[in-house]
Amino acid sequence: ELRHRASPWQRNLGYPLAMLGLLALTGISVLIVCFHVLELLLDDAAMPRGIQKDASLGQVSFSIFGSFGAALQVVLIFYLMVSSVVGFYSSPLFTRLLPERQDTPLTKIIGNCVSLLVLSSALPVFSRTLGITRFDLLGDFGRFNWLGNFYIVFLYNMGFAGLTTLCLVKRVSWAVQAELIHAFGE
Repeated sequence: ELRHRASPWQRNLGYPLAMLGLLALTGISVLIVCFHVLELLLDDAAMPRGIQKDASLGQVSFSIFGSFGAALQVVLIFYLMVSSVVGFYSSPLFTRLLPERQDTPLTKIIGNCVSLLVLSSALPVFSRTLGITRFDLLGDFGRFNWLGNFYIVFLYNMGFAGLTTLCLVKRVSWAVQAELIHAFGE
């Protein structure tokens, strides 16, 4: 219903640009994780441990690409945050937790608050383990003992890259397949 009410500009320009943006952000995050996997294999310094205390904020860049890389890291972290929330509420187990406009009971509101708190607390460790950023804003998330275990970090990165690529290929190939079937009239 929303698609039919959308303007032609929105249907023909807005939606395709949004999809290209999502594909680009997903592709960039997978490339960064694959690069991090290579770093893990070649250099022990790529492990997501705490930052050095002698590197004070503003004097050392946390990105190879300077300001552009830092901005890209911020955009990717916001993208991962939004995609985590959308994925959480899209899972069959938690679809009942989705709030309803002007009809949400207090227990469901508390459940949503707890869920969002857990997701937001896990985001710094998640982005640091994937190698998207090395920056600790308010907590030394590199202190966790399991972040020093090569096998856990390596398998976590490989799982993210593999599953994200699989979902991306599956989603894009199904969309292309559906359009081809629709175009050829089968």
